[in-house]
Formats: sequence, C-alpha cells, structure tokens
Amino acid sequence: MAALDWGPHAVDAEPFTLDGAGGASIDAFHARPEGSVASGIVLHPDIGGFRPLFDDMARRIASHGFAVAAFEPFGRVSREERAGMDLDARMRAIGRLVDAEQLGDMASAADALVARDDVTKVATLGFCMGGMYTLKAAATGRFDRAVAFYGQLTVPEGWRGPGLAGPLATAGDVCPTLAVLGGRDDFTPAEDIDALRAAWADRSDCEIAFYPDADHGFVHDPDRPAHRADDAADAWRRALEFLA
Repeated sequence: MAALDWGPHAVDAEPFTLDGAGGASIDAFHARPEGSVASGIVLHPDIGGFRPLFDDMARRIASHGFAVAAFEPFGRVSREERAGMDLDARMRAIGRLVDAEQLGDMASAADALVARDDVTKVATLGFCMGGMYTLKAAATGRFDRAVAFYGQLTVPEGWRGPGLAGPLATAGDVCPTLAVLGGRDDFTPAEDIDALRAAWADRSDCEIAFYPDADHGFVHDPDRPAHRADDAADAWRRALEFLA
C-alpha cells in the first residue's frame, strides 16, 4: 500500500459550500494544517467524485503544510441523483460538463483558499478526469503550479461534448506543471504523450514523470488492481517536491 504518507502537521478539516461558477452551490471540503500555511492546493477528484478516498487525501496533503480545497465535479447534479450514479452513469455525464463551469469552480475554490487561509499562491492537483481538468486549469492564469496525475490529454471519444476541449490545445500556455503518466495507460496513448513533450520542449518549468509499466490510476487508490506501491510513492514524492 502506498497512499500518501502523513506529514508532520495536525489537520483541521470540514465540509463547506463553494460559491461556484454562475452562482452554483457546490459541495466542497476544506482541510488545513494547524499553524502557518505554505500555500493552497485545489484538489480535483477523479470521475468517482468527492468521497472518503478524497476526504482522506485532502487531509494527508494538508498534513504536509498546504491548505486544500476539494469539490464535487458533478456538483450541479443533485445529491439524490449523484447517490444513484454508478461509474457508467458518470461516464455518460462527462459529455454534459462545461469547461467554463468546471474551470470556474476551480478558480472559485482557489479564491476560497485565499479568503480562508490567507495564502498568496495556489496550485491545483487532480486525478484522471481531474487530471485532465488540472491541465486545462493550468493554462487559465489562475494557478501558480499544477500536478496532473494521468489526466487525459485528448478528450476520450465517449466523453466528448460541446462544452469540453482537450488539454493539448493549451498545453503550451500552462503554469509550471508536472504530468504523471503511465506507459500502459490507454487513456494517454504514446502519441498524446509525444505531443505533450513537444508542447513542453522549450519549457524547463514543466516536467513529465513517466512510469513505463504503469496503467491508469496507479497512484491514488491503493485498493485498485492497477496500484503500484513503489511507483505511487515515487510519484507522491515528486509531486510534493514540485509543489514546495
């Protein structure tokens, strides 16, 4: 097992309601270390949304000295409907997401960290679908750094909708960004990774952490068959160093 190790700081955490883009009320979660805060991190969950896995992750990240705000990416769907959505239903719902809303919610979460924790720098970090949105958010100018764990570089065919664009279109405009990618991940084929490398060829502040034997989802959920404990531990180390 290689979940992110706990850091040295005690953590306070609580749910809150995020004032999202367009006036939407979005279920969110805030965690911060006791004492001074180094900077903020907006945590974007995977397609499964905010759940105990990400509650725990937000707290663990906060224990390393960061204020963290996470939110439900399907926050415009009622709680009752979300409770009945399995993975297939969430897959079908991705095409109804709108970049302006998701990226606006991420910006609002960053603003909430500034207001709550008096931070001057805010990064973003996400997994899978959240990694895809992290790469898009990295190009908005709102974030100081970004770490995208196996985010899709082009929108998968079954996910496509009129409100979604692919991250490669703006990859050259990102803030300093670390992309964590696996060599056996069908969601990030070799040609997409090559395109990202080309976009970052002149960017010494952008990095790809490539794990050739890793499949999709190998870091964030130790219960997944794809989890690779040693690679996950190394990826977390690199992420924390990049965000420091």
